[in-house]
Amino acid sequence: QVQLVESGGGLVQAGGSLRLSCAASGRTFSGYAVGWFRRAPGKDRELLTTINWSTSIPVYAASVQGRFTISKDNARNTVYLQMNSLKPEDTAIYYCAARLQGSTVWTDWGRGTQVTVSS
Repeated sequence: QVQLVESGGGLVQAGGSLRLSCAASGRTFSGYAVGWFRRAPGKDRELLTTINWSTSIPVYAASVQGRFTISKDNARNTVYLQMNSLKPEDTAIYYCAARLQGSTVWTDWGRGTQVTVSS
């Protein structure tokens, strides 16, 4: 099992940027896919982007394509989410999660970090 801790959230003005981090402990991300999700008030949880640790190939939801970038640091066992051109509708709690590559079940979750975008 992987323990995940998100950081980097905060308050930013519309048009600004933030970089979130997801650090793993307990084991490495090797063999896993890592994803970033968010849950906005009154809305369902939304999968934003995923990356396979072995291939480094990212996949993005249409809502963040071109604005958000997922990346990873093998040495730090950390996944990042660079968020640019932020909008008030990006306000949410952001979570990272992990699943075994080839599985559809997200088994490990962080506690989340709040991102608030003011207009």
